[in-house]
Amino acid sequence: MISMKTKYALKALGFLARAQGKDAFLIAEMAAAENIPKKFLEAILLTLKNQGILASKKGPGGGYSLAVAPEALPIGRVVRAFEGDLAPVPCLGDGAPVKCTECEDMATCGTRLVMADVKTAVTTVLDGVTLKDMLDRSEVERQKQSKTIDYTI
Repeated sequence: MISMKTKYALKALGFLARAQGKDAFLIAEMAAAENIPKKFLEAILLTLKNQGILASKKGPGGGYSLAVAPEALPIGRVVRAFEGDLAPVPCLGDGAPVKCTECEDMATCGTRLVMADVKTAVTTVLDGVTLKDMLDRSEVERQKQSKTIDYTI
């Protein structure tokens, strides 16, 4: 499961990507619009800024803005910023593989072989979907919902 930090980060990024006519937003604006605790959002936005996903500007008209276009920002990059490596077991980490204590042979370990497939599948999806794709998909579903006719009495 992803953490609330990641979920809130995606919400905040969605807010910024959907914004029309304004270059930067204050933390308080985003927090109120997306129903995210302000203090929690501050830490999230700082992480996104440190990862190069957001830009910030001080002073009048300042605030946070996207540093990466929504169509160029894979969801996997955001998830990794908060969750770290996407490996389901330590021996598949992006760094030097760490052998599990119960493992006798990493090369033939059935758990590792299956989890390698899991990691590949998750990575493929998260790195193949951009912020724009996510927002477009959400909008399509929203449109479908709004066209549903309710015949209940």
